[in-house]
Amino acid sequence: MKPLKVLQLLPALDSGGVERGTLEIARALVSAGHESVVLSKGGRLVEQLQREGSRHIARDLGRKSPTTFLQYRALRRLFEQERFDIIHARSRLPAWVAWLAWRGMPAHTRPHFVTTVHGMHSVSRYSAIMCAGEHVIAVSDTVRNYIRTHYPPSRWPHLTDDRITVIPRGIDPTEFPRDYQPSDEWLARFHAEFPQIGQRKVLTLPGRLTRLKGHHDFITLIGKLVADGLDVIGLIVGGDDPKRPGYAKEIRERVQAEGLGERIVFTGHRSDVREIYAISDCVLSLSSTPESFGRTVLEPLAMGRPVVGYAHGGVAEILRGLFPQGAVAKGDVDGAAKRIDAVLTGHADSARTAHQFSLAQMQAATLLLYANIASNPQLLSSTQ
Repeated sequence: MKPLKVLQLLPALDSGGVERGTLEIARALVSAGHESVVLSKGGRLVEQLQREGSRHIARDLGRKSPTTFLQYRALRRLFEQERFDIIHARSRLPAWVAWLAWRGMPAHTRPHFVTTVHGMHSVSRYSAIMCAGEHVIAVSDTVRNYIRTHYPPSRWPHLTDDRITVIPRGIDPTEFPRDYQPSDEWLARFHAEFPQIGQRKVLTLPGRLTRLKGHHDFITLIGKLVADGLDVIGLIVGGDDPKRPGYAKEIRERVQAEGLGERIVFTGHRSDVREIYAISDCVLSLSSTPESFGRTVLEPLAMGRPVVGYAHGGVAEILRGLFPQGAVAKGDVDGAAKRIDAVLTGHADSARTAHQFSLAQMQAATLLLYANIASNPQLLSSTQ
C-alpha cells in the first residue's frame, strides 16, 4: 500500500488525553513511513510533535466564536492543496469546520473523514458532529454504546455498526512499567515535601480538582478508614480548575473542618505521577459520572498497583479486565472502604497484566483502520 498522508485536527497541543493520543498516532504514522500532519493553534507539545517527525500547521479552530466557522473555505483550500488521504477530527469545533470544508469538495477527490469520540458529550446537534465521520472511532465499549443509544442509524443512516470501531486507549509499558520503584533521591524529596506521609498507607486520588472527580467521597472515605483505626493518608493529586476556584476552596475547607488536615494532602499538579502511583498502596477512582475510558485507572494497574473504583463507564471495563475485586457500585463508600481494607491487609489478588490496553495495540489498530478506509473507495459518501 502506498504511504498515507494523514491530518489530525484538534484545538491545541498543550496537555491532556486527546493531545497525548494525537502525538501517539502521529509517532506511529511516521514510524510506519506515512506522512503525519497535525493542525492546532499550537502549544507546548508542538516541539515534541515536530521532533518526532510530524509537521504542524498552526490554525485556531477551537475558539468558540461564530467567526471560527468561517475558516472552512481556507481549510477546504488546504485540503485541496495538500491532498490528504485521511482527515481525522478529534474535537467538536475543529470537526465542524473540517466537515464544512470536506462536504463542499467533490466526492471523488476529497479525503476520507474520520472522527474519534473521546468523551460522552451532552447530546446535541453540536456534539453530533463527532458521529459525522465516514468512520467513527470509539475509545471504549461504553462510548460505543453511547453512540448507538443517542445517534441511531434511524436518524444517522450512514452510521451503521460496521462504521464504528472500538479502539481502547493504550499505555506504553516502558512509561508505566510493572513493579516500578522510584529512586532513593525522589523518595527523599517527596517525603521531605510531604512529611505527613511517614510510614502510613498511601491512598491516591488522581485528577484535577473538579466536582465530578469525587473528592467529597474521598474525604468521607479517608475519615471512615481513620475512624476504623487504619493508619492511612490520602493524596489528592491534581491542580485546581482555574475556572472553578470555589470548588478547590470548598474541599480544602471541609478537610480542615473535619480534622483531616494531617490525613489528606493536596499535591497540586504533578509531573511525577508514575512515582506517586508506585508508592501508593491503593489508587482510587470515584468519579460521579461515567468516564469514557479511565487512563488514571489503567496506568497504576499496569504498574501492578491495586485500584478501587466506582464501576461505571470505561472504568468498569478496565477493572473488569484487570482487577475485578476493585469494582464497587457508584457512591458506595462503605463498599470501597471494605475493598481498600482487603487490599491493605493482603486479601486481594494482584492486578492482571494490561496486554489488551497497550499503546502498541492502539497504534496498530488505528493505522490498520486508516489503511482499510483509504483502500475502500465505496466508503466515500455524504454524511448528515
